[in-house]
Amino acid sequence: MDALHRHRSLYKGTTPPWKETYRKRCVDRLKNSRSRLLERYRQIEDSQKKNSGASIIVQEVMEEEWTALQSEDRGLPSLWGPQGLTEMSSVMNELSVLEEIEQELTFHEMSIIEEYERNQQFEQQYISSVVDGMDDTRIICPLCHMNNLNINSHFVSCTCGLYVNTKNRNITPDVLQHLLESRVSEHMEDCLHNPVFSVAPNTDSSANLLISCKVCDYLSIVL
Repeated sequence: MDALHRHRSLYKGTTPPWKETYRKRCVDRLKNSRSRLLERYRQIEDSQKKNSGASIIVQEVMEEEWTALQSEDRGLPSLWGPQGLTEMSSVMNELSVLEEIEQELTFHEMSIIEEYERNQQFEQQYISSVVDGMDDTRIICPLCHMNNLNINSHFVSCTCGLYVNTKNRNITPDVLQHLLESRVSEHMEDCLHNPVFSVAPNTDSSANLLISCKVCDYLSIVL
């Protein structure tokens, strides 16, 4: 009797013993594949397809995790063949388990995408606030989000306390705007949480404008 028939005879009519382990490992793999998921999502240009609710990497995750699980337990049958699920899916209780796990993974996938979209909106709103706050040479302070920065050939400052020496660095409003936008975008590529700006002294006791995130440990110098 091959592995598939032994498997059926042992667990027909019951919940497969691999269900919880497989489910948990699929969820973990999906969460750890966030960058891959968002990269695929960004590559989808058709807005109708983006909003269709169809999963993007769920089946890949299920296949990869089953292969990993199967390598640890040779008694497990192959689930996927060239055309997708094998004849094992004809066993109704096992098909039901797989569909249940797939639905849960699709929910997690959509949650990741929705959070990404929210943070994309935050990024756009922040960039818009910077642009809207500009009047020739004015940019909204990234620390207090209230006052306009004072930008000249020697320093960048704000009445809230921000002061960065920029002498001989050719920092113009356009350059600073580009630096702010690029750092925010760079962080958003890998993290969905909102970054914060701060000022910290560097090695020669002058100050740097930093952008950081406590969630993903992102840290970069803006000025």
